[in-house]
Amino acid sequence: MAASGKLASFRLPPLPTVGELIKLYKLRAEKQLSQNFLLDLRLTDKIVRKAGCLNGAHVCEVGPGPGGLTRSILNAGAADVLVVEKDSRFIPGLQLLSEAAPGRLRIVHGDILTYRMDRGFQANISKPWEEDPPNFHIIGNLPFNVSTPLIIKWLENIANRTGPFAFGRTRLTLTFQKEVAERLTASTSSKQRSRLSIMAQYLCTVHNCFTIPGRAFVPKPEVDVGVVHFTPLVQPQIQQPFQLVEKVVRNVFQFRRKHCHKGIENLFPEARRVELTQEMMQKADVDPVLRPPELTIPHIRALADAYAHLCIREPGLLSYEFREELRLKHLARKSKAPTGTVTDMPGGTLQSPLQPC
Repeated sequence: MAASGKLASFRLPPLPTVGELIKLYKLRAEKQLSQNFLLDLRLTDKIVRKAGCLNGAHVCEVGPGPGGLTRSILNAGAADVLVVEKDSRFIPGLQLLSEAAPGRLRIVHGDILTYRMDRGFQANISKPWEEDPPNFHIIGNLPFNVSTPLIIKWLENIANRTGPFAFGRTRLTLTFQKEVAERLTASTSSKQRSRLSIMAQYLCTVHNCFTIPGRAFVPKPEVDVGVVHFTPLVQPQIQQPFQLVEKVVRNVFQFRRKHCHKGIENLFPEARRVELTQEMMQKADVDPVLRPPELTIPHIRALADAYAHLCIREPGLLSYEFREELRLKHLARKSKAPTGTVTDMPGGTLQSPLQPC
């Protein structure tokens, strides 16, 4: 009976519905900000359940908007909820929620891409990395235009144990376009296997929890939405610096339909491309005719280790970028071009202004 009374104390007092708040404050989803409101509290409750037990938890919610997901987080018993909202139009509605949950909801008017989350919570919520995750969660119905750069930023934070992961193995429960959610969780050789699959899975256990149909959002997006849960691993599956792993994976997947050695070649300057690619592939003992989606994380680990070995031996390799070499060649061709002509893209030919493109 006491437990039931305690649970009841989590529930918010009667408030205007999210839909009523949207009308009250004349809120409209901004297309350029990729905003889509989720008004169905049954769905926001379902997202929160996938985060795990929030009883007494500390939570950072990303982009709360009109506060539908925020209500579900508070109703689940979170003791300390910090919301980071960039759009000032939503602040009054969030302040109303804060007044209804005294001492439990803090509001930051700012951009999650630059906000220092490690400064938003007390250090005493931390747990050693090797232990269970802290009672701290990141939850968010992310705008589509920031979801991928944000998860890449957080994956780098996980690798370096910085930002929100200075507190330990902080869990994340986030929404993405369905296609991005499928990439994050794609298995080896699947159609959706990508750079994002490798970068997420070498650092985290990643689960595609469920799909929300686009019609559940206002306005209705052109795509469905996937809810993805991340738990950082105690030990990453690749023991190399994040930037090095990202560079190897980015180049490998540059030509996803070609043999993997084609992407590996772009890690090296043209003059030594064949020699160093062959050495790296042999050292990693990876079949050069495998295609990128066929590579397992152990394959990528072997490639990253082999590349790291070459970079230690020849330090200039790590700073080499194939695209920068192309750009410099293109500029050199432009500077030599006769007056009245233009150069095509790198690797192209000179064209007369009178020739059809």
